[in-house]
Amino acid sequence: MTTHREPLSSVLETVGETPLVAVHAAPDEVPVYAKLESFNPGASIKDRIGVYMLESMLDDGTLEPGGTVVEPTAGNTGIGFALAAGQLDVNAVFVVPERFSQEKQQLMRALGAEVVNTPTEEGMQGAIRRADELAAERDGVVPQQFSNPLNAEAHYATTAPEIDDALDGEVGAVVAGCGTAGTLMGMARYFRENHPDTHVVAVQPEGSVYHRFFESESASSDSDDAAHGEYKTEGIGTGDIATNELFDPDLVDELVTVPDRRAQAELKRLAREEGQLVASSAGAASVAARAVAEEIRDGDVAAPRTTRS
Repeated sequence: MTTHREPLSSVLETVGETPLVAVHAAPDEVPVYAKLESFNPGASIKDRIGVYMLESMLDDGTLEPGGTVVEPTAGNTGIGFALAAGQLDVNAVFVVPERFSQEKQQLMRALGAEVVNTPTEEGMQGAIRRADELAAERDGVVPQQFSNPLNAEAHYATTAPEIDDALDGEVGAVVAGCGTAGTLMGMARYFRENHPDTHVVAVQPEGSVYHRFFESESASSDSDDAAHGEYKTEGIGTGDIATNELFDPDLVDELVTVPDRRAQAELKRLAREEGQLVASSAGAASVAARAVAEEIRDGDVAAPRTTRS
């Protein structure tokens, strides 16, 4: 159900203002709400940064009309940027590790973008290197979602205030998966400024190494490399924290690690029992949010007395 009651001039005006829906499996004492970003036209939260970042770059002259953006992406960011680029007179080129979602690559192309593949074994670091090379060759601009503050700023300006308004400021905890970490960092900064007691939770898949942000330098250097493992949950997690320049551990109260199997089981449960068609990263976030709600209920986590998560 849309909140828009008047005809709109562009699909970009439909980005954001997505609904909050109760998660029925949460404890009664501490309700949990899912923000259904699938209501965005590109079906993910990355539509927000596609519009926000490109419009901001056009406004400040970083990007000229008719110019080219080259972005490394696993999929949803490319779809969000492609959707925005097509409406803003911008050419879009995306660098994607070759074995990442073929469906998402097809969607990027359908939206008018060019997709360049890099070897899967080089991961996102390889995609980032190739994006920089292509930008230099084509006189393009790399928005660079992993390091550009506009990523987090988009969620500070839109996602967080929408949640705050919908719940009348009664937010006990915010929980979000971390890939680039832009979503959680933007929300964390907003709630730290407006409701400092809000409990902030980062979510990663098992095999990701976000925990290294919280280790001492000596402990990190002694860590077994095997701590970084393969995982199938797409869109969140990291294998190299040097890539994740936006993440600030000082803004995070808790890191929850969710195995692939639990994320997959939860996304199936959400579809079957609650009618929410989501991907594995949302399944992981739901597992973590329900666990945090139980911790708040049991008094194991201090959170505002409003106890809304």
